Amino acid sequence: MVRHDGHGDHTQGGVTIATVTVRFISEEDSAATKQVTVPVGTLVSDAAQQVGIDVQMPCGGQGRCGRCAVIVKEGEVRRRSTQRLSPDDVAAGYALACQATLESDAVIVVPPQERIERRIKEGKRAKKVELPFPYHVSDQPLRKVVVTLEEPSLHDQTDDWSRLKREMARRYDLRDVEASLHVLRKMGRALREGEWTVTVVLETDNQARPDGPPRILDILPGEHLESLWGAAIDIGTTSNVVWLVDLLSGEVMAQAVDYNGQIARGEDVISRIIYASKGNGLQELQELVVGTLNRLLGQVAQERGIGVDEIYRVVVAGNSTMIHLFAGIPPESIRLMPFITAINQLPPFSARDIGLGVNPEAAVDCLPGIASYVGADITAGVVSSGMCGVQDQLTLFVDIGTNGEIVLGDCSWLISCACSAGPAFEGAGVVHGMRATAGAIEEVWVNPENHEVTYRVIGEEKPRGICGSGLIGLIAEMFVAGVIDKSGNIDLTLPTPRVRQGGHGPEYVVAWASEAAFGEDIAITAVDIDNLMRAKAAIYAGFSVLARSVGLTLADVGQVLIGGAFGQYINVEKGVQVGLLPDKPFDNFHFLGNTSVRGSYVALLSREMRQRVDEIGQMMTYLELSADNSFFDEFNAAMFLPHTDEMQFPSVAALKK
Repeated sequence: MVRHDGHGDHTQGGVTIATVTVRFISEEDSAATKQVTVPVGTLVSDAAQQVGIDVQMPCGGQGRCGRCAVIVKEGEVRRRSTQRLSPDDVAAGYALACQATLESDAVIVVPPQERIERRIKEGKRAKKVELPFPYHVSDQPLRKVVVTLEEPSLHDQTDDWSRLKREMARRYDLRDVEASLHVLRKMGRALREGEWTVTVVLETDNQARPDGPPRILDILPGEHLESLWGAAIDIGTTSNVVWLVDLLSGEVMAQAVDYNGQIARGEDVISRIIYASKGNGLQELQELVVGTLNRLLGQVAQERGIGVDEIYRVVVAGNSTMIHLFAGIPPESIRLMPFITAINQLPPFSARDIGLGVNPEAAVDCLPGIASYVGADITAGVVSSGMCGVQDQLTLFVDIGTNGEIVLGDCSWLISCACSAGPAFEGAGVVHGMRATAGAIEEVWVNPENHEVTYRVIGEEKPRGICGSGLIGLIAEMFVAGVIDKSGNIDLTLPTPRVRQGGHGPEYVVAWASEAAFGEDIAITAVDIDNLMRAKAAIYAGFSVLARSVGLTLADVGQVLIGGAFGQYINVEKGVQVGLLPDKPFDNFHFLGNTSVRGSYVALLSREMRQRVDEIGQMMTYLELSADNSFFDEFNAAMFLPHTDEMQFPSVAALKK
């Protein structure tokens, strides 16, 4: 029944539970409505998910980002938080789906969700990957052999499995081979379809059992020695990357990249860890990332005209949280004192264990991590960057993203740390911030004479917001042009309408509403600047503490290697001007792109390089910054532009004179 107060009820286990009916309407298509009945007190986001409406929650449902705002047209909700809503927003009916609970029957309008469009245009070919070293397929733990059996008869009643093992031992000296039930189910049909000639795909050893018996991964009817495929994977917090590798030649034959599907449930690792701890959040996040990878695996396989079941080996890198979520291992301990992972080195497991879309018997080898916030993406990056190829040169390796993961050393020793930069460099936590997709302002110039601005937009279309590289460039330009001071305060006395008091305090307008895609001014606020300064201060403080911990300074560093997808878009000059990067000659910086997937690739190609990743992991010392008393002091010192100690940034000091 439906009561006058807008409630219904139903009985469950003898207990009457009050329910409400909510109707969701799409703002993009008013004819598309979905309805669901749920218990009173259900979160709007949970009700939306029940009817297949995927409301984006980049902060993991904590109410911090404001991107899950919906409009309550009819009915009542209880807003547990209005942190990202103004009084005018609330008056207009806006509520955060992750923080609003249903109190009565309701009609809710869902605004258009943020569309994720690739920075790389469709059809643009990925850059060819050069072989990193001389390669031969004999260095693979995979092998294909052709076996021809005598046809059984009434005089020879030996079973198929015994007959196959006997011939493999006789012809190839392969003894004590093992096979799963899945493979044995295929064997009889393959033998008969191939008229007693089959191709056997073997794993002769693996990382967990290098001296173990050979394991049969597949049995194919007939002779199929023309190909052998593997995949290198990087599971990034923001993006997932898959490289399809021809293991006969060692060449990367296809590449695919997409945003990690988990973004809808949290843009940074902490948000995802929190989300994973709720209800079936862990399972949902695991399915989201595996779903993303399976789409990419299908894409690269289709490009080469093969089936995904022809991929027999996978090597994976990613930060510690991403590896835990990929494997479905609860990551809660990573964010809780004393910040310990469940496991740093996963033993290889079969693809079927997690539903990865390759051959079900394929070994999935996750590279080793170091600690809660220094993961396999860093061990892989150190190896693939070549920083250990030049001995006796002090190198700073950094992967800048939602976390700043840093390694310092000369490869006779290595020390690492991680500092939480937060999602500001990805455009989150910034009023008009966005990812580096079409419509994002990626580069900015401010005229110091009149404080007018020019900018460049990804896709050469009307701007929708500002991405991370654009934000770094914008703050640098505002500082050099005198729009903000060393503390990041906006000078509201400047004779330009671009500086003003806005709804979130002082702000600087980058694009006027008439120029913008959504018809509203795009501005950077004082709160945005503070968030970005905290992010850059955390990174630079990490550099400083790491160097001081071994009795060195940043002046002693010979080269700076920057990995990660975001890193390749940083303008060195702007990075130095804001105090994100150390003030060194530009030719000391080397931008390497995605060193994580390259690390997976070299580990896939070579047993020696795979072992090298393990050795790097064992060599690396981890410094927990929260336990270092000097980090707070260094962080505060770096909370100025570019730094309180101008002697560390002579080029910027000269520019400001």
